[in-house]
Amino acid sequence: MGAFMRWMKDRERKYRARFSHDIVDAEERKRSQYYMDWVDHGILRYRWHNFAEIAPGLYRSNHPNHARFEDYAKLGIKTVLNLRGATHHSHYYFEVESCEKLGLKLIDLPLRARAAASPELLLEVLDVLEQLDAPTLMHCKSGADRTGLVSALYLIHILGKPVSEAKEMLSFRFLHLKFTKTGMLDYLLHLYGQRQAETGISLRDWIATEYDPKKTQAEFKALTFWERLKL
Repeated sequence: MGAFMRWMKDRERKYRARFSHDIVDAEERKRSQYYMDWVDHGILRYRWHNFAEIAPGLYRSNHPNHARFEDYAKLGIKTVLNLRGATHHSHYYFEVESCEKLGLKLIDLPLRARAAASPELLLEVLDVLEQLDAPTLMHCKSGADRTGLVSALYLIHILGKPVSEAKEMLSFRFLHLKFTKTGMLDYLLHLYGQRQAETGISLRDWIATEYDPKKTQAEFKALTFWERLKL
């Protein structure tokens, strides 16, 4: 199965490489739009937005297209927090174009849905959350995993909500499945919740002094299906 998955990923990389992701040239822009709609699954996001307000002035969703960015700008949103990071793919170039046209501030943070982030990146996330100019929209690709984690971190770090309440940001309501590899994000919150209950340590201090991404990843990988469901 390992060799098969490597073969599949290699085929996917080669397929993605067929697209130049140029959105300036008219013909290449059409190819880039095809990539966003069909390879990046943007076609699913035309009607399904996974949109919610998680706190006054803070919204979450999946990756918007230009029409949705226009709607969000009319809603009063000033800042876009892109949790997919800055990339060389058309979905990012279209996002930059939309934000520039609409006067939206774009912040890029490269989080991953299936891996434990470094302490440095998580601390950068907290720094960004502390300085957000509301109203703000945060998004990843589907709005389920990376967006759910950062929403939870906002509730804990900025609003002082209990971890048990913040965990609701990672739930099936937003199509997050904790029994899959993305349950790594639930496990991160689980570990912090345990230490916070035991010692009262703040989220920032825990990340800076105790959090070990390699150990966290290994421990999560060892969990059974049923143990993951209980996170």
